[in-house]
Amino acid sequence: MGVAPFPSPDLLTSYIAQTEMDRRSAGSPFPPGDIFRYGAIVASHIKQYPSLPRAMDEARNHIRLAAREGRSFASGSVLFAQTLTGGKGRFRRPWHAPEGGLWLVVALFNQWLPQTTRLLPLAAGVSACQTVRQFGLDGELKWVNDVLVGGKKICGILSETFICQESSEEFILVGIGLNVNNTQFPEDLTSLATSMKTCAGHAFDLHGVALDLLAKLRWNIGLLTYGEEEVEGDHGSFMASYRALCKSCGQRVSFGFDVQNNPQYTATVKAICADGGIVLHHLQDGVDIVEHGGELIYLDP
Repeated sequence: MGVAPFPSPDLLTSYIAQTEMDRRSAGSPFPPGDIFRYGAIVASHIKQYPSLPRAMDEARNHIRLAAREGRSFASGSVLFAQTLTGGKGRFRRPWHAPEGGLWLVVALFNQWLPQTTRLLPLAAGVSACQTVRQFGLDGELKWVNDVLVGGKKICGILSETFICQESSEEFILVGIGLNVNNTQFPEDLTSLATSMKTCAGHAFDLHGVALDLLAKLRWNIGLLTYGEEEVEGDHGSFMASYRALCKSCGQRVSFGFDVQNNPQYTATVKAICADGGIVLHHLQDGVDIVEHGGELIYLDP
């Protein structure tokens, strides 16, 4: 199996300069060049593999190796794999990751304040949703960061904190799985999952989708960093983007920290907080609850 032609950092820089910069210029209240400079760590280094058991485990191995050799690990490094043989989602659920999708992890040295770090998984969801929409599909976010098309999941995000014992440095690992040209799913997922190819009726250039996703990751992580360093922690511009894509408000939901196996209560989603939390109106108790972790299942009206 050959290695898929995933983007190089130089190609990403050219794509941003020639394409993404113009897209962002019209709608940004901040100088787009400054935002991309703040996000420039994203995909400054890219590695690709024909297959991995788990991309997050490989990222941990690279971080440990750099520490043992006395090197600095390049924050923002991206690892792509054509397939994952042992992919895991939230709560160790198996993640189906065959050839044809985009399976990657972004390894970020944690340089941010806690209020910004909490928004990094949301930034990954916004980026993936914007890419899906860029290629003509009606993507939307379900809190926290699942991307749906037609009510089915097309992209999942998993974020984990990793403290390297050899260096005592903390990293945020953000895994992204985007179904692009893969169309076959396990039986228990056929009614829940979809892909870009299934939705559009044609295949996509995987290289082009990857390039666009990395550009949008660089923008959204740059926007968070700019908000922290230049606008005194104001992430209003980023959260406006998130709220515009998130369609969870008004939904009747089941909530839980492992909601498939242990639903805790049913509620109506009232609002998305400025810090990325969610306001749920508890249907049994009639009180409003703010949650910052967990997951939702949409219920029939």
